[in-house]
Amino acid sequence: QVQLVESGGGLVQAGGSLRLSCAASGSIFRLNTMGWYRQAPGKQRDLVAGITSTGIRNYADSVKGRFTISRDNAKNTVYLQMNSLKPEDTAVYYCRLGPIVDARGSYDYWGQGTQVTVSS
Repeated sequence: QVQLVESGGGLVQAGGSLRLSCAASGSIFRLNTMGWYRQAPGKQRDLVAGITSTGIRNYADSVKGRFTISRDNAKNTVYLQMNSLKPEDTAVYYCRLGPIVDARGSYDYWGQGTQVTVSS
């Protein structure tokens, strides 16, 4: 069983920065894609940024040039550096490990989420 624990959320003024962290338990972290997602009230959960096991990154258009995803396999941790924050970045941010595809099928793991609030 894998557990993901996010931290680093909070309240920040527009233009400010936050760094989110997601620490994973277990030994499969380094083998899998990690992603950050966010969900604002009344909206669906959307991908913000992802990073593969080999370090290939992708970003939502809305955060390109402002957010940076990185991972430290030695610490089983993925980060999201968020700069130039905007009020529209306000959401609960979730960490995801996966998808994992094996004999059990396709599945993934999610963290509990961390609130990011950007004031104007």
